[in-house]
Amino acid sequence: MTLAQTIAQTIWPDQAFADRVILITGATRGIGRALAWRLAELGATCLLLGRDEAALDALYDAIVAAGYPEPVGIPVDLEHLSAEGAAELAAQIDSHFGRLDGLAHLAAVLGGREPLATHRPEQWHRVMQVNLNAVFLLTQATLPLLDAAEAGRIVMTTSSVGRSPEAYWGAYGVSKAGLENFTAVLAAELENTSSTRVFTVNPGGTATRMRAEAKPGEDPRTLPQPEQILDAFLWGLSTEAASAHGGRVNVRDVLALQADH
Repeated sequence: MTLAQTIAQTIWPDQAFADRVILITGATRGIGRALAWRLAELGATCLLLGRDEAALDALYDAIVAAGYPEPVGIPVDLEHLSAEGAAELAAQIDSHFGRLDGLAHLAAVLGGREPLATHRPEQWHRVMQVNLNAVFLLTQATLPLLDAAEAGRIVMTTSSVGRSPEAYWGAYGVSKAGLENFTAVLAAELENTSSTRVFTVNPGGTATRMRAEAKPGEDPRTLPQPEQILDAFLWGLSTEAASAHGGRVNVRDVLALQADH
């Protein structure tokens, strides 16, 4: 059975993530928000990281009102995250929970689709900081907490242009290529030194604000909603993902299999 088949056939029981503490970046919109809500619904204590404090407060209130485990809002702008800031965040998580069961990297910025010859340097640096540098900083800072959990999990969110370069994807494409390499190196280093396991998900085109920015002429009704593509992310954060350490899945493959059934 392929990895996509395994994910497509997985049914999530109620409270599948009960008592698990999971940090989600980019938690206030798009796939990050949908994932945070679904994890809370399945019993997880969600640490919601985002830069929009009003949106964080609204998501917090909605999760509490639904009767799910009380989340924690973490207002952080990853564009300005430093090693010291990441270490402070990890220390706060350690103080409150003593461990971290999962880290889902969803935050990303597009930075504009423009040719390299005229790519705005300020956008280049912003994209690299949010999409790649912040991933490194948060992962490094929280690895001890993930190792303290029984089944620490890291899920990376990639893109097709990270493996198949296309013109005009600029800093975004390069950042995702860097993320692919970073994840491969991390997986190799964790293989025999840590119980933490890492998994990569390529969501494909999804009806999000970033997708509309990248392809403004596209009809969003032709794309899956964020709530429809979560199974691969959930699987990567589950105990089952240990069997696919360093693995990568395309959500479109999972959706195709689910549609056949």
